[in-house]
Amino acid sequence: MIRASVVGASGYSGSELVRLLLGHSGVELASLTASSQSGLRMDESFPGFRSIEERELVEADWAALGDASDVVFLALPHGLSVEAAPTLLEAGAKVVDIGADFRLHDPEVYATWYGAEHAAPDLLPEAVYGLPELNREALACARLTACPGCYPTAAALALLPGLVLRQPGATVIVDAKSGVSGRGRAANLSSHFGEINENVRPYSLGKHRHMPEMEQTLADAGAPESVFFSPHLIPMTRGIVSTCYLQLAEPLGSGEAEELYVSYYDDKPFVRVLTDKLPETKATQGSNFCDVSVVVSPERSLLVGVAALDNLVKGAAGQAIQCMNLMFGLPEEEGLWLPPLYP
Repeated sequence: MIRASVVGASGYSGSELVRLLLGHSGVELASLTASSQSGLRMDESFPGFRSIEERELVEADWAALGDASDVVFLALPHGLSVEAAPTLLEAGAKVVDIGADFRLHDPEVYATWYGAEHAAPDLLPEAVYGLPELNREALACARLTACPGCYPTAAALALLPGLVLRQPGATVIVDAKSGVSGRGRAANLSSHFGEINENVRPYSLGKHRHMPEMEQTLADAGAPESVFFSPHLIPMTRGIVSTCYLQLAEPLGSGEAEELYVSYYDDKPFVRVLTDKLPETKATQGSNFCDVSVVVSPERSLLVGVAALDNLVKGAAGQAIQCMNLMFGLPEEEGLWLPPLYP
């Protein structure tokens, strides 16, 4: 059994990790930690765990945690995982970071977008970007995995198959809508019910921290293009739908594009290519699936990729477990082959 610990179990992504890991046949939960809610039981922080997972949330001791765990999931705000990872790795644990600290390859890019120098730049070269659909082989050898952000996951999966058809030098446009759980559990005005209900709000246009991550992912896939990212907050709890626009180098029919997407994702179990309808968030809620469609506008030489996923599962906890499975040589789908919640 893999001994797994969750750091930040009192947050939304952390609680999703606990929920999914409890159903994983190859995992034993070793420790659940929290900072602001340490001393509470898991079922006091999230009442749904009553009679299922009632252990106490404790403060993290990195050396002890690393010694007691085979893998540690870090569900922390940016700037905190970088403090924990070196000690955990030295103790022999593998690390799966859901935060942003190890996603960007270049420490200078990190400093520009996150406003602080990277505290462990020596670990960046070995951190594997945890998008299994792009880096499955590298994840099999990883001891440090940096899970993608929820927005970059949706954008990448909407675009990856079409990148070979792009017009080099043309800006890629990513227009995305997210539910409020992407803002985290801490109370703030922007996610207050009275502020978000009956409201759709664009924010951080062209300035969002996920934009350089999207550009890096395209470059890693062989398409070093600029991205303009347009995120919106919408009045629902879970889900992201991302509509991405790619200029084509040559004419292409919709049927050809669909064949390309179906072929690309044929061996990637958690991406479902829809050819009879467009993706919707409700069809992926609570699951690790990402639904993808492609539309072509021949007269505009434009390819439009659309992706929908649950930001807390395929956009966070589920993808982290998918990475863990690959890191430990388990079937990629283990513990994750669950249908979405509906309605």
